[in-house]
Amino acid sequence: MTERLQKFLAKSGIGSRRYCESLIKEGLVKVNGNIAQVGCTVSSKDKVEYKDELIQAADEELKVVILNKPEGVLSSNAREKKLPIVFDYLPDDGNQRNWISIGRLDINTSGLMLFTNDGGFANKCMHPSYKVDKEYLVRARGEFNQDIKSQMLKGIEIEGSLYKFTDIVEGEKKGTNQWFSVCLISGKNREVRKIFNHFDMDVSRLKRTRFGPIFLPSTLSKGKSKLLSQPEIVELSQYGAKK
Repeated sequence: MTERLQKFLAKSGIGSRRYCESLIKEGLVKVNGNIAQVGCTVSSKDKVEYKDELIQAADEELKVVILNKPEGVLSSNAREKKLPIVFDYLPDDGNQRNWISIGRLDINTSGLMLFTNDGGFANKCMHPSYKVDKEYLVRARGEFNQDIKSQMLKGIEIEGSLYKFTDIVEGEKKGTNQWFSVCLISGKNREVRKIFNHFDMDVSRLKRTRFGPIFLPSTLSKGKSKLLSQPEIVELSQYGAKK
């Protein structure tokens, strides 16, 4: 079975069909070692390359789901002590476990999580070279000043690794509690909490509100999920390449 090259590329998560057609016109796509032409067709037997990287055929249309994860839910496909898991909240296409998570959130962190039906696309979004920035809303207790802010942005060493925020916006303060909006790129395990804890600040609320170009919709209540639109998927697919 053959299909148009631009459709093949779009299904593999490169971008929209129109965008993929422009890549072909620019001579950035090869089929079996030769620069491809607009209008050519390919099958699963053909070797398709984009920027000298082999593109795997996708068996189905690329889908991405956004979930507003509640606190107390594990970012896992294995149950522990009968705790709920994120897959309990995803659309059931016959097997909810077929969804692949794009990153994780710890059990006490709520907010935006993304899932896809394509492992290659998930790996692409999570790879350090893609440099997707994430934004979190934080409520923390403790002393905060401009010196601490400067150190958080410059980076601190924790357990032999560099931890840092790329941006910090100070929000409302009530007593010893203060809200912050912070951004980071690397997304190490519990990175936000570890940075605040390093300065003796206790995080009492943590919510992810953005992953790259995708924001958590204000209309998506906790525990609810929805499919991203094709333009949103294309924007996410192209995001790392623009940075």
